[in-house]
Amino acid sequence: VQLQASGGGLVQPGGSLRLSCAASGFTFSNYAMGWFRQAPGKEREFVAAINWRGGRADYADSVEGRFTISRDNVKNTVYLQMNSLQPDDTAVYYCAARPYGFGSAIYEYEYWGQGTLVTVSS
Repeated sequence: VQLQASGGGLVQPGGSLRLSCAASGFTFSNYAMGWFRQAPGKEREFVAAINWRGGRADYADSVEGRFTISRDNVKNTVYLQMNSLQPDDTAVYYCAARPYGFGSAIYEYEYWGQGTLVTVSS
């Protein structure tokens, strides 16, 4: 099983980034997917989740209206479009997969990627 996150980098406040997470080694379309982040010195936190079909999404209050999660079950990839980025969004972003249900609970996610660093700074 592999979740390969990419697309992180340095961006100015107010800018945008699109993260991608390519999945392999499991039946991607059977899994709900999530994005989490961990800032320096802080615990890992929920960012966004999408169900197996892509018809339902959930967001942390801090990113609601700025971030959009989507998935392509043909390409086995989940995306996180991040707009209006702020310094508080600086963190390592992780994608994760859960085999059932849908939601924000970290412990319910079975597979994790290695993370991609997003730095928001002028």
